[in-house]
Amino acid sequence: MNPADARARLLEIIKDKAVVHGRVTLSSGKEADYYVDLRRITLDGEAAPLVGVVMRDLTRDLAYDAVGGLTLGADPVATSMLHASAAAGERLDAFVVRKAGKAHGLQQRIEGPSIRGRRVLVVEDTTTTGGSPLDAVAAAREEGAEVVAVATIADRATGAGERIQDEAGVPYLHVYSLEELGLA
Repeated sequence: MNPADARARLLEIIKDKAVVHGRVTLSSGKEADYYVDLRRITLDGEAAPLVGVVMRDLTRDLAYDAVGGLTLGADPVATSMLHASAAAGERLDAFVVRKAGKAHGLQQRIEGPSIRGRRVLVVEDTTTTGGSPLDAVAAAREEGAEVVAVATIADRATGAGERIQDEAGVPYLHVYSLEELGLA
């Protein structure tokens, strides 16, 4: 499926399956009148492959060889991108940033192929405050990676993009705005 068709179909699926109306408390502690549950999308058999195509298209002008972010929101996004790259005959590694380092085994905070000395893209499913991607950016940099950008499927228009650009000094990209999701 071409990226424009994938983007249009993914938007339909998000509107149908992921937008939940009603008062909710977000992970940031803020309250909202709706919730965009993108795990219903990133773990869906039809939608997940579209996520990979759409996110690769969003970041097509960036040079990176690994993609990941803070578990759990980033994991299926990164995996979808890894599979979409493989389907296109390209190589892309994925990595997972733990919320805290392990106290046993190798005691790693970042799992997967080493990102030391590599160009990486930090991803997220939806972004409210930017805290999770900023945490992932810091962990990747501590590991010796060069973070090229942060990319998310849906932006809640709550200042996360500006915060990421200001605090991390990297571009912030998103596929869908609140307007496109019918929430603005």
